[in-house]
Amino acid sequence: MDLRNFSWINAPGRSEVSGDRIVIYTDPHTDYWQNTYYDFRHDNAHAFVLEAEGDFTFEARAGFEYGSLFDQCGLLLYQDHGNWAKASLEYADEQRGWLGSVVTNLGYSDWATSDVDGGIREMIYRLSRRGSDFLFECSRDGYAYQQMRIFHMHKPIGKARFGVYACSPGASTFRAEFSGLRLGPCVWEAHE
Repeated sequence: MDLRNFSWINAPGRSEVSGDRIVIYTDPHTDYWQNTYYDFRHDNAHAFVLEAEGDFTFEARAGFEYGSLFDQCGLLLYQDHGNWAKASLEYADEQRGWLGSVVTNLGYSDWATSDVDGGIREMIYRLSRRGSDFLFECSRDGYAYQQMRIFHMHKPIGKARFGVYACSPGASTFRAEFSGLRLGPCVWEAHE
């Protein structure tokens, strides 16, 4: 992919973009979250995104070296501060991580997770679009993908803005490296 077609949402203080690789060094106290349960709003995570119309599948490999609670990186679909979705592996502790997703519609976020081995330091993610419906998937090897979530964006969406993101909600910082970015026709089969 031509990374010159991408742009930053909340550019980090330090990053590297070269060839087919994006490296983000997160700034502390960065996150995406709106309202639900925690009663706070954060809209300052680092994201490197592009725009596309119609149905598609976008894929990226995320490698990370985090070690502080809630550090995270993965894929992001971003309409505006109150309408977006993210999928990532989030750091809990050395034994456990949270593989999950957040969907924010009309200013309210949710959070769905499953526990995974805390030693995982790489994950491949896919985001597929069919109209206003989306699918997040993940894979450890790039061949076998598991469904993370099917979701709907309530605010009408024409041109979609999506890409990779990383953030450190606490006082930490970490290095996230993204590679293998691919955009192509939707591989999510239509439901008959």
